[in-house]
Amino acid sequence: MEQLNAVTLRTVLWETLNEVKTNKLDPATADAIAAQSREILRSIKVQLNVLSQAKKNVTNELVMFAAPDETK
Repeated sequence: MEQLNAVTLRTVLWETLNEVKTNKLDPATADAIAAQSREILRSIKVQLNVLSQAKKNVTNELVMFAAPDETK
């Protein structure tokens, strides 16, 4: 299983869009994928907001999600 990060999420969303365009994926399934993606991003945004309000540093987990290639 691939590691979930911003790069893989973006890739899946583009693949989903292209599959809908070529009729390889039905729109309802694509909508479910998009909804899950939105929830993942909302969750990350909430985590960042909480950390900001608490004046805490951003966790390594969030940095690795946002910029996985830059943390190696």
